[in-house]
Amino acid sequence: MKVLLSIKPEYAEKILSGEKHYEFRKVLPKVPGIKTVVIYATMPVGKVVGEFDIAELVSETPKVLWAKTSNFSGITRKFFNEYFEGRKLAHAFKVEAVRRYGSPVELRSILRSGVAPQSFCYLN
Repeated sequence: MKVLLSIKPEYAEKILSGEKHYEFRKVLPKVPGIKTVVIYATMPVGKVVGEFDIAELVSETPKVLWAKTSNFSGITRKFFNEYFEGRKLAHAFKVEAVRRYGSPVELRSILRSGVAPQSFCYLN
């Protein structure tokens, strides 16, 4: 199974270029067995730009997660701290085997509604 994630364009590009090895999330999908993340770059791009395999899911306190991931986070500590402020648990997808699409794909060709998910949605 795959999951479609809405990711800001700057971070989507960092994942696709190999600079960002972790995609951080406040909540993880509950369905087991997800192997692939499809990347929807939010506006102003507004397209599906690629995908990556999930090497592992990491769940820790924010302090421990930052210590484990900071060298390849692709984000600043300030952004990380603001994102996870007040959270006892923080999550990250470890990125593996990135595939950039030759041409970005319209969201409507993947999701019938054509509406970007707030955080994520499942794909069959």
